[in-house]
Amino acid sequence: MKTFEKTSFINCDIEKLFSFHLDMKNLKAITPLDTKVELLNKDFIPHEGGIIKIKTVKNFIPTTWEVKIEKLQKPNLLVDVAIKSPFKYWEHSHVFSKRGSMCELKDIVKYELPFGKFGGLFDFFIKKELQKMFDYRHKITKGLLEERNI
Repeated sequence: MKTFEKTSFINCDIEKLFSFHLDMKNLKAITPLDTKVELLNKDFIPHEGGIIKIKTVKNFIPTTWEVKIEKLQKPNLLVDVAIKSPFKYWEHSHVFSKRGSMCELKDIVKYELPFGKFGGLFDFFIKKELQKMFDYRHKITKGLLEERNI
């Protein structure tokens, strides 16, 4: 099992940070421009046990994800686990913490690639893509939430 982490500090209220991540309309805003994303169950309201269905297209390759919300602990934790994805295993924890006047946003992804040792040959590429994606997500989230504080 591999783990990827990304942490940022955002000058906003922790409730706003948590709510931002629950609002499915924000998914498109925080998705890198080279990836198209479509929520297939458009009226989805996040709740424990709920399943989000998403279609992504990157490099002309469409992928369908089904992600179950395992934990939802307002305002500190959102954990989702992929039921259907390109990965053998995918668990994404969004951890929100108050740090003085700032909020810490931490994304922790635990994943396992398919195809055993052969799949492991692609881990460098996957880590690079995760870094790029979460750098973008954190940058946009910070910009949007800090702008809304004005």
